[in-house]
Amino acid sequence: MIDPYYHSDRVTLYNADCIDGMRDMPSGSVDLTVTSPPYDNLRDYKGYTFDFETIARELYRVTKQGGVVVWVVGDATVNGSETGTSFKQALYFKEIGFNLHDTMIYGKKGFSSPSLNKYHQTFEYMFIFSKGKPKTFNPLKDRKNLKDRRDGFTRRQKDGSLKGDGGTLFLEKYGMRYNIWIYEIGKFKVTKDEIAYKHPAIFPEELAQDHIISWSNENDIVFDPMMGSGTTGKMAMKLNRKFIGIDTALEYCEIAKSRIHAAELMAEADLFR
Repeated sequence: MIDPYYHSDRVTLYNADCIDGMRDMPSGSVDLTVTSPPYDNLRDYKGYTFDFETIARELYRVTKQGGVVVWVVGDATVNGSETGTSFKQALYFKEIGFNLHDTMIYGKKGFSSPSLNKYHQTFEYMFIFSKGKPKTFNPLKDRKNLKDRRDGFTRRQKDGSLKGDGGTLFLEKYGMRYNIWIYEIGKFKVTKDEIAYKHPAIFPEELAQDHIISWSNENDIVFDPMMGSGTTGKMAMKLNRKFIGIDTALEYCEIAKSRIHAAELMAEADLFR
């Protein structure tokens, strides 16, 4: 049994290999995982070796029935060809029992490395895997509808023909957003926490926030087996969830603890206002 690096009523952090950490966790204990793995050896994560298949199987085991895993990943380019690792991982998740509930896109307003012989790379995949049918879906409705009604719309039938549904559909002012989510990137855009930039790869706080809202409810357990700078944990605290995080690097655990504990204290203060 691995001792926690940090523990409170709502947070448990481990400084350990994520596989060892997950093996200590009960089966069917996690409502939502939001994570981004260190794909294709793009960066050196303190000598960490990435055993993807074992990680995926352990994620399946610890996920509750109806739980969701958000897997944010991209592909490196090696010898002029993208690796396709993201697709291979998605197919493996399906092989071990997960449903590929949605293939979403994390679009970036800008790029970090210019491309010389192809279009600039400005997105990553956000694969949404579910263990059975997702038990929670709280759709974000922030896409402004240009009209307040839709008249006489049609649907494409299996044989290719169009069939009119007739009638009038009255629309809300804001509709459910699409599955391409676009965020600002760059220093002090993904987070205002300067300490977070000591980690080589952080994703936007809003990205973690939006998935936590979408796929979990208050007091659910949110998990990040490769928590890095602690973004998922910080947003879990702000949204009144519980959080379990694991990272193999002590330096990153210290960063994550600092950010998560600060958010934890702010959330507690809000309860007594």
